[in-house]
Formats: sequence, structure tokens, C-alpha cells
Amino acid sequence: MKLQRYHTDNSLADVHETVDTVAPNSGIKRMLAYIGPAYLVSVGYMDPGNWATDLQGGAQFGYQLIWVLLMSNLMALLLQSLSARLGIVRRRDLAQANREVYPPLVNFSLYILAEIAIAACDLAEVLGMALGIHLLTGLPILWGVAITVLDTLLLLWLQNYGIRKLEAFIIALVAVIGISFLIEIILAQPAYNTVIKGFIPSALNKDALYIAVGIIGATVMPHNLYLHSALVQTRKIKNDSASIKRAIKFNLIDSAIALNAAFFVNAAILVLAATVFFTSGHTMVARIEDAHQLLKPLLGSTLAPILFAIALIAAGQSSTITGTLAGQIVMEGYLKLRINPWLRRLLTRLLAIVPAVVVIMLYGNNKIDELLVLSQVILSVQLGFAIIPLIHFVSDKTTMGEFAIKWHTKILAWLVAAVLVYLNTKMVIEQSLPVFSSEGNILWKFIIAFAAIIFIWLFITMTFLPLLKKQMKKQSLHGEPPSLQNLSIQHTQRIGVALDFSVNDEKLIAHAINQGKKNAHYVLLHVVESVSAKFLGEESDDDETRKDKQRLELYAQQLNEMGYQTDFSLGYNHRVKEIIRLIEESKVDMLVMGAHRHSGLKDYLFGETIEAVRHEIKIPLLIVNV
Repeated sequence: MKLQRYHTDNSLADVHETVDTVAPNSGIKRMLAYIGPAYLVSVGYMDPGNWATDLQGGAQFGYQLIWVLLMSNLMALLLQSLSARLGIVRRRDLAQANREVYPPLVNFSLYILAEIAIAACDLAEVLGMALGIHLLTGLPILWGVAITVLDTLLLLWLQNYGIRKLEAFIIALVAVIGISFLIEIILAQPAYNTVIKGFIPSALNKDALYIAVGIIGATVMPHNLYLHSALVQTRKIKNDSASIKRAIKFNLIDSAIALNAAFFVNAAILVLAATVFFTSGHTMVARIEDAHQLLKPLLGSTLAPILFAIALIAAGQSSTITGTLAGQIVMEGYLKLRINPWLRRLLTRLLAIVPAVVVIMLYGNNKIDELLVLSQVILSVQLGFAIIPLIHFVSDKTTMGEFAIKWHTKILAWLVAAVLVYLNTKMVIEQSLPVFSSEGNILWKFIIAFAAIIFIWLFITMTFLPLLKKQMKKQSLHGEPPSLQNLSIQHTQRIGVALDFSVNDEKLIAHAINQGKKNAHYVLLHVVESVSAKFLGEESDDDETRKDKQRLELYAQQLNEMGYQTDFSLGYNHRVKEIIRLIEESKVDMLVMGAHRHSGLKDYLFGETIEAVRHEIKIPLLIVNV
């Protein structure tokens, strides 16, 4: 397994700026150089997860939810254009921008949510492709799930030919899906005057809202916002204002064409379901497999079910490629870690295959479509955690300059975010109420309550921290600079040195002595964290406690012999609380601590002691990189 620290700031470094938009002189050639990224994004808007929600929406509610599809598409166009703007102007993807602004714990939480979103999306792709293979060949779905592992080889093969060949392959798959459904609609012959009425917004009951939120989650996908902000950086553009404006304009055109194609596919699926199933009384058709079987007798055509299966396979295959790229982006952006593409793909696919195999083995094929809809609802619930940071970033005039979004776009973006958060909150509450109103289910009640607390904390932090930082920065920039009149400070009398009994002890003591020389008094501090210390505290007398005390005595003895006034103090169990207690009891007026320069995941595990201590003490703190 090849896992390495990733030092470059370039998103998708292997294909970064590999498509030259500067060389073409004519308008058409120049525009075509920009076309492509939005098509890779658009396949996420027509993946198999959309099929399940669109089919259920059309079969159960007729044309009623077409306006939800249209609203979702307009939301997607706005948000994807903002994502592209971030990548073009700042040359940062969304994950990289988050890492630069939010603290480690928030970033790690956002990373986990992004990975869950990608796994949920990949789950839909696995099930969709397996279903398509089953419907076209009769192969058992469980075998189809196993076959989907092999698409890792296809992705690796395509990547060898560069980003343009990959984009061409995706566009070809999108064309297959679009042509298939165009023929399906012609065969179905819907009543277009009735279809048009579906564009008028209407009230939604509980069941319709669940499907509507699933449609929104299947349409506006959080991982697509990460993906688009990285893909636009595959284009090499000049850094002047005119070139950036041109890139933003052509990428908006690219997004409009690609996402409208996705809207046509989604609308075609919903209209097909409404025309064939809802109007014929088959309102309980909620499974893709049932829809496939009913197409032939209801439409009187053997071509319809074949096209349906082919389009499903094309949708699953195209989406799986973009899901892998999104996974690479979030891992490199949040953790600065790079993993071999085939291994990254394999891990993502296995995370999706495990729940699919478990559900199929326990319940057979009957629960597959419910799992598909659930995967889209999971995506929708996490939308806010990608949208809100994105709006903050593209609104920031400090980093975006003249390309920060205007006030009317900002209002519209926040309105979209508010609608999505409201719908998701309403849906989650309505789905959770039966659990809390019933007797028992203690474990589920605890899980839901704990998840709600975490989500509320993350939501508040993610929403208001950038605003707070911006306000603090404004305050620091305003006002007259004070005159420097009092630069004298009290001489440091007592210096505490927090030791961890490693090879770094000598370096920490040396830095402490450099601060006070022989005029200061030194207090060596250490916290025992043995099992005995945890329960007995100062009464602890185990082997580890005795050895730690002996080591402090040895250090103090050596320093006293060198002419440095030194004593020591031992703490027990809780590292942060004990360091603070020892500082207060020893009355030191400066503390020296070591920072181990951890990175990646270790930031979250080991970087908390210094942060916690520095917020609790009022004396100067010298942090030594050891």
C-alpha cells in the first residue's frame, strides 16, 4: 500500500493545467478547450440513485414532482458555477479551501462526511450497474455487484490517456443515456399538456417530501462541488483579469449545457414512470427491476426494456469514474495524503459493496431500491456541509478580489442553502419522530440524539466561524497604530518545563535555560499516565510512577550541579488539567513545551494538549519544535 504525504498545492496534480486554453486563437476552438469538466460533474446528476428517486416520484405522484426536479437543476447550476469560480480564481478546490480556514477537528469532521457522501454515491452506482447487468443478461445481482470491482481497471486505463480522453468517454456515455431515454419518451407518448402542469409548485405530504429530498440529494450532490472546483484547474489559463473572466464565462456555458442534459434525463425518467405506471394504476412500482419488466407489456415494445438496461449500465459506469476522482480530491485536500489511484478506487468500491452484499444476502433483491433512495437521502442531508463553506469562500473579497460574487448572487445562494437545510431538517425530524414516540429503541434514540448534537455543533461552527474570523480581521486592520512607549517586561523568575521523557527533553531544557540563564529558577514538570495514577492520583506508587520521579530527580540534580536552581513537580493522569495545576502551584511565570510537528491525522490526535493548555494559562508560553 503506497501512502504518502502530498506536498504540492495543485489539485489533481497529475492532470493539473494539462489542457491549454491559451494557445487557441479562434472563439470556437477556445470555447471547446473549456468544455468537459461540467460533463464529468453532470453524470453525478443522472446516476442510478436518481433513477430510483425519479421512478418512485413518477409512479407514486405522477407529474407532481417535476417542479422539484427543475428547482434542483437550477440550484445545481448556481452551486456548480460557484464551485467552478472558486477553482478558477483561487486555484483551490473546496477541500483545500476548507483546510485553510477551519480548525483541524472541523476539517476532519467535514472530511469524514465527504467520504460518507462518496461511499453513499458509490453504493448507488454499484447497485445500478449490477441491476443493469442483471436486467440485460439475467446474471444474478450479487454476481453483478462483484463484477463492478473490475471497473477499477477501466478507470486506470482511461487515466493513462489524459483528462480529454476521459471527458470524451464520459460524454459518449451521457449521449447513450440521453438517446436511450429520448426513444423511451417517444414510445411512451406522454400527454405534454399534463406534463407542463407538473412544473407548477405544489404542497408536499410526508411521503412526497421524503422522495423530494431524495431527488434533491440525487441531483445536487456534495461531492460534485469538490469535483468541479478541481476539474476546472485542468485548464491552463493566464492569471490576468480578462482570462479569468473568460474562463468563468465559458465554464458557465459548459455547466448550463451539461446540467440541462442531466435535467432532461431525470425528467425523462420521471415522465416515463408517470406516463407508463401512474396513469395505468401501477402506483406501487418503486423498484427499477419492476419498471423494467412492465415497460414491455405496457409500451408494447421489446426495445424499451433493452434501452432501459443499457442506459442504467452507462449511468452507473460514468458515475463511478467521477466518484473516484472526488475521493482523491477530498483525501488530498483535507489530509494532504495521496494513495495509489487503483487502491483508492478499490477501497471506495469495497465500502460500497459491503452494504450492498449484506442487504442482498439478508433481504434478496426486494430492498435494493429502498437502499438506493436511502443513499440519496444521505447525500442530501450532507449538502449543507459543502454548500455553506463554498458560499463563504466565493463571497470573500480578500481572497476572490473582483471575482467575489455580487450581493444578488450571494442572497440567492444563501436562500438555496436555507431551503436545502430546512427541507433536510424537516425530513430528518419527520423520519425520526416515530422512533422517539415508540417504546424501546433506546439504542436508536441515543444514536440519533448524538448525531443531532454533532451535526448542530458542526453546522454552527462551519457557518459562523468564517464570519467571526472576518470580523476579527477587520478590527485588526482598523484604527490608529498605538505608540510604542512601554516595552519593558518583568524579568522571568520561574520557568516551568513540561517534559515527556523522550530524546527531546534535553532540547526543551536547553531552550528554557536560554530564556533565564542562571538568574531564573527552573521547575521540571511531568504527568504520570499509568493505570495506577488514573485511579490513585498522588497516592500512586506503581513502578512507572517511581521511575518517572527518579528521572525528574536525576535531571534536577544534574542542573543544580551545573549552577541552575532547579526543582521538579509530578502530576497524575489528566495531562492538560495537571499541567495547569502544576503551573499554578509552582507559581512559574513562563512555560516551555515541545511540539512534535505531527501532520495529517495525528494533528487531531496529538495536537490538542498545547491548544488546550494555552487557552487556560495567562503566562507566556514558549513552544519548541522538537
